[in-house]
Amino acid sequence: MSPRPRKAAVALAAAAALCLTAAPARAAADPGPFVWTQLTGTYTATGAYAHEPYAVRGGFVRSDMCVTGGTQGALGYVYLNEAHIGSLDPAAPAALVYAPGPFGTRELAAVEWVVKDSGQAAPELFGRTFASDVLPGYFTLAAWIYRTDPDGLFAPWNPAVSCPAAPAGTSGTAGARGAGDTISTAEDAAADPEHSRTGTVGLEQELDTLFDSLL
Repeated sequence: MSPRPRKAAVALAAAAALCLTAAPARAAADPGPFVWTQLTGTYTATGAYAHEPYAVRGGFVRSDMCVTGGTQGALGYVYLNEAHIGSLDPAAPAALVYAPGPFGTRELAAVEWVVKDSGQAAPELFGRTFASDVLPGYFTLAAWIYRTDPDGLFAPWNPAVSCPAAPAGTSGTAGARGAGDTISTAEDAAADPEHSRTGTVGLEQELDTLFDSLL
């Protein structure tokens, strides 16, 4: 093979390898270059998880429940890593957030830091104060670095993400989990207040389930 075709083949292989990692997505309200520089470590640590099976190998617990915020949008499938809960390290988020993709696939959309609320002041990261009203008992900060969020890079919900519809008669109800289960909010809660679960309550139950399985 002559040098020119060989160089072309190498370049093509390199381009293909880059396609296997998640590409960053800038939100409409760009926070500025300094924050994106800080997020470089986050990309480096989590980019490989664009291939969803790698998340489990990396210590994140797979979830089949899609967390939705009703009219605010959705969060998606939250994969938690117990060892990272409480972390304020940009390279060690406690959760990976996957959005439903075509044909039942899941696409890496965001990462999230989760810190237990023990009465301390809300922590800060990237110049942003963690939310205290998203997950009862915890401070949270989501970063939509792999899928644009019209509400902003650090918004708790993404109106461009939606959860798949649950089978008739099962949407938002407590019971056995299965692929595609949806934690519903708003409308479902009003329709069935005894069994429907809000996104925040569902996510809290996800944490409780994870902790129980690890103890």
